[in-house]
Amino acid sequence: MPAYAAEPAPNRDTPGQNHPGATSAPLSLRSLRERALAVLVEPDPAAKAAAARALRVSVSEAPDDAIGPGLQLEAGGRVPGRPARPELVPPQKVERRRSLQDPAGRAVLIHALAHIEFNAINLALDAVWRFAGMPAAYYRDWLQVADEEALHFTLLAAHLGKLGFAYGDFPAHNSLWEMADRTAGDVLARMALVPRTLEARGLDASPVVRTRLADAGDAEAAAIIDIILRDEVGHVAIGNRWYRWLCEQRALDPVTTYADLAERHQAPRLRPPFNLAARRAAGFDEDELAWLTGSAG
Repeated sequence: MPAYAAEPAPNRDTPGQNHPGATSAPLSLRSLRERALAVLVEPDPAAKAAAARALRVSVSEAPDDAIGPGLQLEAGGRVPGRPARPELVPPQKVERRRSLQDPAGRAVLIHALAHIEFNAINLALDAVWRFAGMPAAYYRDWLQVADEEALHFTLLAAHLGKLGFAYGDFPAHNSLWEMADRTAGDVLARMALVPRTLEARGLDASPVVRTRLADAGDAEAAAIIDIILRDEVGHVAIGNRWYRWLCEQRALDPVTTYADLAERHQAPRLRPPFNLAARRAAGFDEDELAWLTGSAG
């Protein structure tokens, strides 16, 4: 399989472009963000995924009334809501890979991917509710991401069921949300270090995972990875779009600012090989890719 074989994601940058099932009366940004928080604190994975998909509605262009983290107390839950299982453990204690020829071994891998997608739903919803004062297009973009991440989780959870397991059956780690906590005070840091760093790692890893699953004879799982890679290119592109917009608003250089934020917030150092074709499709420019490959050694 080539380094990047998924079809390009559709253009997500058209202002005012709404979900086909959007409501006819646009929600105010405050109402939308309140709804996003209510879904974020939902602990049941299936209910959260369904609610995240239904939340992709029309958004008013009216200015946002600032609301802050205190709203989570009004919603009556913790951020993010999550089930009692899976048990969250340090990354080094997560179960090591088994042979993918064994259905149980594939289940370990599919479970790890489902956990990433569950966290990705939370990350997209958190980007909607936490950061006030952004353009309406920003909230539309992250609602789209939440919708698509929920689809990915649903597909993976269903496939896990076909293998005789369920989400929560294996331990998992919490690294994605730990970075969300570290960047909770600044939307620029969040855009730099979650979609453009942690989620962009999926662009590098997905072709390898897809090939391993296909070689193990699991064509259905490989097809799900194709969907995920296609959509994740668009999600990283959204992160790039808003990171650059924020850099422009603050008169910052994107490359040097990224290096500073990565060091300040202790972002993981990314390792090759990099899926440069997918990263270019997601909007990374040549200066950024040169810095990435140089910093990785």
